Amino acid sequence: MSGFCNSYTVVDIETTGLDPKEDKITEIAAIRVENGEIADTFHTLVNPGRRLTERITELTGLTDEALKDAPYIQDIIGDFVKFEVTDCLLGHSVLFDYSFLKRAAVNKGAAFEKKGIDTLAVSRKYLQELESRSLPYLTGYFGIAHEAHRALSDVEATWELYKVLKEKFGQAEGASKYFEPKELVYKVKKEGPVTKKQIEQLQRFLACYGLESEYDIGRMTKNEASRYLDRLISTYGRIPPRNG
Repeated sequence: MSGFCNSYTVVDIETTGLDPKEDKITEIAAIRVENGEIADTFHTLVNPGRRLTERITELTGLTDEALKDAPYIQDIIGDFVKFEVTDCLLGHSVLFDYSFLKRAAVNKGAAFEKKGIDTLAVSRKYLQELESRSLPYLTGYFGIAHEAHRALSDVEATWELYKVLKEKFGQAEGASKYFEPKELVYKVKKEGPVTKKQIEQLQRFLACYGLESEYDIGRMTKNEASRYLDRLISTYGRIPPRNG
């Protein structure tokens, strides 16, 4: 299949939610494919620095206890950037994974500009008759083994799905538009770490209202701490003045 990418990194992440500005990675898995064969695998749980919601635990099976001793994203994103040397990511809704990974990389001071191939976009183009193009539905439809919402299984299933889609539709007229890598565009600026003043403000606010933080405040960025404080003020009112 001349002209089609044969070396890429299949990637999937699990997160605390859908917003890369607000939410955090809880698991990363990737398979580096070189010349059509698996060259290496990357997999790690990630401590998100916050409590998981019941919905995320139900969806992924991950718990606060399972993640409490996992590395923080700042400590392992550099390893992932070094692992991903193909310059092309493949994923199911790949921009979602890329946005979280790029934000983490930029905050670490690393460049992370990539192209991508999206099996969801391919499926929406060529499988319009199906009732769903979600990864669990498609793996069931094509008989691909898959444990949904766990990163390593999602990665393996996405790679198998890509090979099926490529075989079935890769020679179709105009297929290169969907099977060739495209620039992934997600703009993000580096965020500085939470300041000492912000930590003190948050700690005083929480203590005054008898609240327990859902976040590891010391691991927040300056922007995250500012948004968290704004949210607390919106809910409970202004920070009480200091005595005296």
